[in-house]
Amino acid sequence: MSLLWTSAEMVEAMDGRPVGAMPAGVTGISIDSRTLKKGEAFFAIRGEQFDGHDFASAAMASGASLLVVADAKLPALGTLQVPMIVVDDVLAALERLGAASRARTSAKIVAITGSAGKTTTKEALRHVLATAGKVHASDASFNNHWGVPLMLARMPADTEFGIFEIGMNHAGEIRPLTKLVRPNVAIITLVAPAHLGNFRNVAEIARAKAEIFEGVEPGGTALINRDDRRYKMLERLARDAGVEHVASFGESRLATYRLLKCRLHPECSCITANIGEDEVAAKIGIPGRHIVQNVLAVLGTAHLVGADLAKAALSLATLAAANGRGRRMTLGLPTGRLLLIDESYNANPASMRAALDLLSSARPGERGRRIAVLGDMLELGAHSARLHCELAAPLSRAAPDLVFLAGKEMAALERALKVEFHVEYRQTVAELLPLLMKSVRGGDVVMVKSSNGVGFSKIVTALAEQFPPLRRSDQAA
Repeated sequence: MSLLWTSAEMVEAMDGRPVGAMPAGVTGISIDSRTLKKGEAFFAIRGEQFDGHDFASAAMASGASLLVVADAKLPALGTLQVPMIVVDDVLAALERLGAASRARTSAKIVAITGSAGKTTTKEALRHVLATAGKVHASDASFNNHWGVPLMLARMPADTEFGIFEIGMNHAGEIRPLTKLVRPNVAIITLVAPAHLGNFRNVAEIARAKAEIFEGVEPGGTALINRDDRRYKMLERLARDAGVEHVASFGESRLATYRLLKCRLHPECSCITANIGEDEVAAKIGIPGRHIVQNVLAVLGTAHLVGADLAKAALSLATLAAANGRGRRMTLGLPTGRLLLIDESYNANPASMRAALDLLSSARPGERGRRIAVLGDMLELGAHSARLHCELAAPLSRAAPDLVFLAGKEMAALERALKVEFHVEYRQTVAELLPLLMKSVRGGDVVMVKSSNGVGFSKIVTALAEQFPPLRRSDQAA
C-alpha cells in the first residue's frame, strides 16, 4: 500500500519532534485504536470523555506505525517501544497536518453545510464525482472540530475532488473549519430551525451557516438554495465575505441551476433541470422531494468543478440512501413483506416534514398500512414544544394509518393531534418497541424518524433482527 505521508513530511507539517526510529511513513491516520489498521499513525487526541494517550498501548498492539503524542504526556509513555512524533497539542498538530494536506493538493474542494441534507448531499456528490476522477470525502458525519481536520489529513495527495461536510450547533464553529478546508465551492443546503435551542432565531442560524463563505478560495463560488426564505440574506453574507461568484439551485425561475420538471415515485424520482447551458434529465435512485433539492445542488456543483454532466446525471440512478438517512429494507414477516424506511439518524422540523412526505408517497402492499414511528427532535430549547406541536399539520397531511410516538418532547405532539388516526405514545423507546412489534404485519410501510440521541436506531435494529431483511433475489421472486 502506498504511503499517505512520509514521516519527514509529518514532522515538518506538525512542527513535531521525532522520537525513536521513524518508519518511512504511514498509510493512514487514526484517532481510534479500535479501528486502527496496521501501518497507520495514531493521534492520541484528548476528547471530552477519553484521552487517546490512555490507548497508546492498544494502538501499538493494532499495528500503529507511529504515535503522535503530547509533550506533557511523554514521561508516562516512556516505556513504549514505538516511534513517536511529539507535539505541543495533538489536536492542533492534526489541524496543521490537515492544512498541509490542503496546501499540497490541486483537487477541487467542496464544503457543505446546512440544517438538513448535508450528509445526503455529500454522499451524492461522492457518488457522482467518482465518474469524473478520484474522490476523497468525509466519512460518516465527521464534520466537527476534530472530524474535519482528520478527513483533511487523510486526503491523498493525488485526490481530484475533495468533499467535506461541516456541521455546527453554535455560532463560530464553522469559521475555523472552512478556513482549514478552503473550498472552491461552498454549499448551504437549507436553513431551518435545527439546534434552535442554541440560537435566538433562525436568522442567527443562517448567519452561523454563512460562516462557511469566509473560507472560500479566490475565484470560488457560494452555492445557495434559491427556494430558501433566507436566500437574499445568505447571498449578501456571501458577498460580504468576499466570495466572487454566487450561484443558486432550486425551483425558482431565478435559480442558476433550476428544476424544470419533477415526477415523484415511491421508489425514485425523475427530473429535468437546467444545468449551465444544458437541459439535463436524470432518474434519482432515492425517492423524495427533499432529495431532488439536494440533487440540484449536486448537479450544480458537478458543473462548477467541470465534471461530465451526462455521466453525472446517469450515475444518479444508482444512488442509494445511507443507514439512518432514508435507507430502505424489505423485511420478511410470516404474513408478508414489510417496507422499513430508516430515518433514525437525525431529525429537525424540516427533515421531519420531508420524511412524512416520503411516507405518504410510499405504497403499502395488500392490506398494508402506513405507519409513522416518531421520536423527539432534540436541541430546540425553549422552542421545542411549539415545534413539536407544529408537526400535527404535516402529519395530518401524510395521513398515516398508525402513529407511534416516544420521547418527552413528543408528548406535545400527542396532545396537539386530533382523533384522525390511531396514536400510541410512550415516554421511552423501550416502552414503545413491544407495541410496534406486535402491531406490524405484512404489507405495511414503517417509517422511523427521530434525532439520533433518542435511540430510535434500536427500533430499526429490533425489527431487522426479528424479521430479517430479504435479499434482492428474494424480493424479486
